[in-house]
Amino acid sequence: MADGRTPAGEDRFTAPGPDPVGPAPAVRPFLVTAGRVAGTRSGPPIPVETQVVATAEGLDQLDRLSFEQHDIVAACRQPQSIAELAARLRLHLNVVRVLAEDLRSEGRLSVYLPNPGITQDASVLRRVIDGLRAIPDSRGVLRDTD
Repeated sequence: MADGRTPAGEDRFTAPGPDPVGPAPAVRPFLVTAGRVAGTRSGPPIPVETQVVATAEGLDQLDRLSFEQHDIVAACRQPQSIAELAARLRLHLNVVRVLAEDLRSEGRLSVYLPNPGITQDASVLRRVIDGLRAIPDSRGVLRDTD
């Protein structure tokens, strides 16, 4: 409709499936991290492409963790990046960085930093761009190649 509402029974923003985590938390990020920010305690912040995976110790101690820490460790049964984790759990990226660093120092997460030589290689970026262009849009049309 012109006023932004949808006709009865129509949902413009239908999610692709059931929501795995529920609504976004109302707690302010600085409360979750006790005011700490990513990258001040132990050097620069963890890069967003860093892969994290739960350790056996972390999975064994799930019931002793705070809500956010519990969600992070539980979600990391399979390796994933910090960015994926933040999006999946609907947490601020820097909150995930701070908590992931805490969990790593406690032995509950294994953190695999990317190789800086590879991440700055322009050929990797070119392959990513080419791969994205190979995905057809919603009409099945491929994007221009340059």
